[in-house]
Amino acid sequence: MAQKTATLVGFLAVLLWSLLAVFTAASGTMPPFQLLAISFAIGGLSLLALRPKSLGALRQPLPVWALGIGGLFGYHFFYFFALRNAPPVEAGLINYLWPLLIVLFSALLPGEKLRWNHLAGCALALCGAVLVVTRGQGFSFAPEYALGYGAALAAAVAWSSYSVLSRRFASVPSEAITGFCLATAALAAICHVLLEPTVWPDNLWQWAAIVGLGLGPVGLAFYVWDIGVKQGDIQVLGAASYSAPLLSTLLLILTGYASYSHIILVACLLITAGAVLAAWDLLFRQRKAQRS
Repeated sequence: MAQKTATLVGFLAVLLWSLLAVFTAASGTMPPFQLLAISFAIGGLSLLALRPKSLGALRQPLPVWALGIGGLFGYHFFYFFALRNAPPVEAGLINYLWPLLIVLFSALLPGEKLRWNHLAGCALALCGAVLVVTRGQGFSFAPEYALGYGAALAAAVAWSSYSVLSRRFASVPSEAITGFCLATAALAAICHVLLEPTVWPDNLWQWAAIVGLGLGPVGLAFYVWDIGVKQGDIQVLGAASYSAPLLSTLLLILTGYASYSHIILVACLLITAGAVLAAWDLLFRQRKAQRS
């Protein structure tokens, strides 16, 4: 697969993740680990149904399993822990360091070169994400929430490390994601039993939202993200990932779960400019080569 095509495939994950907030809001009051267990089970089983050869792809060395489960389950565990032990705005801001960390960590990969436009684009997009998360109201870090802040940073490191290190296992087929999803579902179910009460949906609409969550943002998203980080431009994907909170907020506004603010427009301009700047080489280098 061509690098530009793989990058576009990877960006589908960002589009699917933008549906997370809408589906979660529509799913009712199910506790987070219970929702995580059910949605990852749906995601893993749906991928298995669509790609039956996924069973053969489950035969992977222990380091591959450790990376996959550490990335998928580790990220969500630390993120939920952060939300329980720190204010959601500050925890969300720290968590959204993961796209920037992907860009920085990618410099350690063989054959990758970190350019100024990658860092500048990511910085612009990060500013836009800060506006989205804070709604322009500012934020503050209090020392009593240090444990929660640390968990949010651990979540960011877990996901960025998983995304970058996946490149070193490029020979592992993306169908292996099926096993990582099912293992994450099992671990989330254990956490649910130990930490949470059980709450079931009240109606079919809530069940439909949970199924949609499992099929898209949890199931297919991780599959196409694996293709993107292994074969696409990982720096561009990192910067473009900052569009997820913006798109998510726009969907919440359209569905009535949030209200519009001019801050969203400014954030949109910043994130778009940042993504274009980070993708400058990918977008225009082929045209320059053709002209020359």
